Amino acid sequence: MKVIKELSACGGRLIKLSHDSASTKTNMNVNVYLPKQYYAQEYPRNKRIPTIVYLSGLTCTPDNASEKAFWQFQADKYGFAMVFPDTSPRGESVANDPEGSWDFGQGAGFYVNATQQPYAQHYQMYDYVHKELPQTLDAYFNKDGVAKLDFLDKVAITGHSMGGYGAICGYLKGYAGKRYKSCSAFAPIVNPSKVAWGQKAFKGYLGNERAQWQEYDPCALIKNVQRTGDDKILIHVGDADPFLEEHLKPELLLEAVKCTSWENHVQVKKVHGFDHSYYFVSTFVPEHAEFHAHNLGLI
Repeated sequence: MKVIKELSACGGRLIKLSHDSASTKTNMNVNVYLPKQYYAQEYPRNKRIPTIVYLSGLTCTPDNASEKAFWQFQADKYGFAMVFPDTSPRGESVANDPEGSWDFGQGAGFYVNATQQPYAQHYQMYDYVHKELPQTLDAYFNKDGVAKLDFLDKVAITGHSMGGYGAICGYLKGYAGKRYKSCSAFAPIVNPSKVAWGQKAFKGYLGNERAQWQEYDPCALIKNVQRTGDDKILIHVGDADPFLEEHLKPELLLEAVKCTSWENHVQVKKVHGFDHSYYFVSTFVPEHAEFHAHNLGLI
């Protein structure tokens, strides 16, 4: 890990990092917010600070949510750290959309492990986000016998748009092993196999075999995951979101959970007047923070 910059924010510090990834075979950037509790002398040495992973949407970098979602206030309030990964591998050697569009290629990795060339070499974003990055952060921050941050066990996940899709997908795929304690999403793409954004990404990264698509589609995954305990998924979406009807379609997830253990445990809150922007996201971050803090045992 290389520290690019450290910035004071709220009561803690935002650490901008880069590292060489074995999954993507590229250099990857990631932002980590360490809350005020991390720096408090009186914080119990045997108590690890839990983590929330925030996955960003199309065209974003780790900086978008770090600057505009205002998670830092909530992290200080409840005592959790934030991890903001990048949305794709980047660099001159990394294949991009030959058409130069913004919804595929660099900045639009869709958090899957690509199987198709020329993308398979670098676009291993599922393994990067859910396997490699937590281990890398744990090794970096918890070295020298001091383990103050929990990147491996007490972890929640959330995200926006493509990242909201990535959060729900990662949560469900890791559910049997309880990789994440809770999941929420802002304006997620819930059924990528049936909408243009997802179909383009899945065809490019995974090929034409739709059976492979189902392995990354929340509406397919949730039918085969047996819910346990009090687990639920929280979703917000604005009714003025320009992508609502064509790409997001949250009603498809509610349809998918009917007659499953998740029925009545996926909460979709459609909020009046809000669009797809960070004005929308930042407004409802406090509710999502409280939701995760409860599931992480901080409330």
